[in-house]
Amino acid sequence: MEYTVQRLGQMAGVSTRTLRYYDEIGILRPARINSSGYRIYGQEEVDRLQQILFYRELGVSLENIKKITTPPSFDSTLALKEHREQLLVKREQLDRLIANVDKTIAAAEGSITMTDKEKFEGFKQKLIDDNEKKYGKEIRAKYGDEQVDKSNQKVKGMTEEQYAEVEKLAADVLATLAEAFATGDPAGELAQKAAHLHRQWLCYYWDSYTKEAHAGLAQMYVDDERFTAYYDKYQPGTALFLRDAIHIYTGLKK
Repeated sequence: MEYTVQRLGQMAGVSTRTLRYYDEIGILRPARINSSGYRIYGQEEVDRLQQILFYRELGVSLENIKKITTPPSFDSTLALKEHREQLLVKREQLDRLIANVDKTIAAAEGSITMTDKEKFEGFKQKLIDDNEKKYGKEIRAKYGDEQVDKSNQKVKGMTEEQYAEVEKLAADVLATLAEAFATGDPAGELAQKAAHLHRQWLCYYWDSYTKEAHAGLAQMYVDDERFTAYYDKYQPGTALFLRDAIHIYTGLKK
């Protein structure tokens, strides 16, 4: 069956403007243009749009979706299986948060009591799950399953105060790093303060700290584009600057 851009948009729940944009960036081309100049989409394009919307639901950027779906080697069946696994993980995360909200409501109404630790269990588990999904494979390959599992257990055991402190430290690292980057000196006082704050932040997650592991993680921030994108979000070059600052801080400058 074939669809015009308007009919496909109505069926899929997306605007015709979105479909035209997908055509412009080369992520979803129509099967053909008819004699009246209308975009016409066939079954292959319908299936491709479904894949695109799955990836969008999982938070994947259009740029990365294009890299994934447009090569001839793209396996749609395998992609659907991967989508399913990721959606199951997402559902588990949502179920935990919903259960946490339900308990909080019950506690507020006086039907149960809820410890301060319980109030944050859902959030901490989501943090662990998110990190595993994004970086788990690389981190486990670098540091081993035992070290990562210990780190996850440490997060689960955080008190309310510790959880708040680690969130504050993460913000302080980024704020200090931004100031330090403006100086251009990774050996300067501000940059070394950022490196020290980064160490403090890591120690909330790591079972034990070593300079070598700290320097190795800093190198990963440069080598892995996902880490780089996180630190370079507001100022390109920040990940490299942080790597240099940490290598100087640890005395392992290469």
